Amino acid sequence: MPSQVTAGAALMCSFGLAPSALVVTPEKQVIATSPAANVTDFVPMKNIPTFGMCTSIANPSVASATAAALGVLTPMPCVPVTTSPWTPGSATCKIGGMPALNNTCTCMCNWGGVITIGFPGQTNVNIP
Repeated sequence: MPSQVTAGAALMCSFGLAPSALVVTPEKQVIATSPAANVTDFVPMKNIPTFGMCTSIANPSVASATAAALGVLTPMPCVPVTTSPWTPGSATCKIGGMPALNNTCTCMCNWGGVITIGFPGQTNVNIP
């Protein structure tokens, strides 16, 4: 059964060079060892921090740096551009009126990266 995701969960982007940690603000008032997340915790730089450097050629800064380097892929600083919620979310558990986030959910970056959850932040609470 999937685990509930909380603040501090380890995130990774398929085009990022470093892991990141999910930031969950406590306004939802649900604590499972730390604030619990739902699918709306996808705001760039508020909930999803940088992944170090970005290697996606769809990222305009990477594309221009790569062109300037005569086609040699040149990573640039990552600034996530997530515009849609995590999917699919829990089918049966809601937090703050929205589906809870479990460790099988993914979030898409506009530059083509798939953001996944490596460690959910806790191991005591499972949700379907």
